[in-house]
Amino acid sequence: MEALSGDSSAVTAPSIRETVILPDQVLVFLKYPPSSRLFTKEDLLCVYLSANKSSSQSQRRLPPNHIDGKDVNDQIVRCPLIPRGYTVSLALKSGGYIHSGPTHKWDSLVYEALIDRDNTTVVFVKGLNLRPEKLSNASRFECVYGWDFRRPKFLLRSQVISMAQEIVRCKTPLSVLGAPQRVNSPIKASIRVKGRGTLHSIARPGLRSKPQPGPPERKPHEMCICTMLRNQARFLREWVMFHAQVGVQNWYIYDNNSDDDIEDVMESLVQAGFNISRHVWPWIKTQEAGFAHCALRARESCEWVGFIDVDEFFYSPLGLSLHDVISNQSGSGNNVAEIRTSCYSFGPSGLKHLPPQGVMVGYTCRLGAPERHKSIVKPEALNSTLVNVVHHFHLSEGFRYVNADRGVLVINHYKYQVWEVFKEKFYRRVATYVADWQNEQNVGSKDRAPGLGTRAVEPPDWSSRFCEVTDTGLRNLVLQKFMDPLTNHLPWEELGRGYGN
Repeated sequence: MEALSGDSSAVTAPSIRETVILPDQVLVFLKYPPSSRLFTKEDLLCVYLSANKSSSQSQRRLPPNHIDGKDVNDQIVRCPLIPRGYTVSLALKSGGYIHSGPTHKWDSLVYEALIDRDNTTVVFVKGLNLRPEKLSNASRFECVYGWDFRRPKFLLRSQVISMAQEIVRCKTPLSVLGAPQRVNSPIKASIRVKGRGTLHSIARPGLRSKPQPGPPERKPHEMCICTMLRNQARFLREWVMFHAQVGVQNWYIYDNNSDDDIEDVMESLVQAGFNISRHVWPWIKTQEAGFAHCALRARESCEWVGFIDVDEFFYSPLGLSLHDVISNQSGSGNNVAEIRTSCYSFGPSGLKHLPPQGVMVGYTCRLGAPERHKSIVKPEALNSTLVNVVHHFHLSEGFRYVNADRGVLVINHYKYQVWEVFKEKFYRRVATYVADWQNEQNVGSKDRAPGLGTRAVEPPDWSSRFCEVTDTGLRNLVLQKFMDPLTNHLPWEELGRGYGN
């Protein structure tokens, strides 16, 4: 480990493991010496060096957007986007540079990998441009393992078992499974496109737990939820606290580059006894891959997993818990492994500002017909390709899905909220195969708001749109079961000292 350049005290410093250039920012991955103190946002500056040494602005310095991670082997500094003609590095405000490492472009990159319990490697890839929901010809590709992909004779190669969307399943070489991982330089996995070469990779596969011998035991959690979000901290308390009351026991939060106070909000929920974990997932437009990754993680602990957004709430008009609903809807046979639940989309309901008691109480007018569905799945029954289209997964042979009776379970989707909230959807959609709303593509899709086009300009009648049916079912349930009769406050107001703060 080198000392910081320019640091006369010659204190050992972190190194930049690698850098990834996203369309809107730069990810700088740091690796620290063991037992080091991790730097904070207040310690660091992003430094931009011009290739033109004679330029009057050969160096620029900007504060980081955010820093993620509490692991000495995997801290991510998010820097503002690199100006054209510059490279990025880091500097300590107290003095000294951290020299840059390999830099990769996001449009062609192997970005995550893990070794599954059957000893195959699941690899997540950006840039192959494969079709949604379709298996691709695996013979065109090859899995590659090594420390330096520039030295082909030192690489291990293996067969691609399946390939679909951004997910590749590889046969893991025995020498990779049996060899101890290097602490300072663990092996990487990548994909070689035959006739084109090997993709850049930052993916270091970690080992997953293996199934226990003997008959399967009941898992710790009957019902879990996985979501991917960005800057949704102000809505998280209501969503978690409500779903805990209807039977959710564990939450997997995939954080897609938030820069709000989500870490503080999640810590307050953990302190209040909720089993909630944050997984930093900085990869843009990869929701399907992220959900597949989450399904593999949740499989060890969860019998069932719901894949929904933070503005979506399970609601049983009969007042049933999710445990009762699952027993009811899957009781027609042991081969039921997915419960598809209709989503009703709610509008602003006449409001112009964020409702102070939360979305469930504030928004009470919706479209008449459901727009789509979301699913509760058994992760054990997922197809090995892990193909999904956000709303549902493909299942293994022998398993089937059922559509939940709308009188038993629906999802209230608070999709069209007040404009100050809704306009954030124009920033970027998280799904791989859904066009961003600024793009002139699929303008008539159900993934867009009708009549809005591609610009985030509030229509004069926004507050009265998407209102065909008054629906106060969930609102009434919340006020009846959650409101404190002494303070007239809901629990997410108490914990957060006011909703949305």
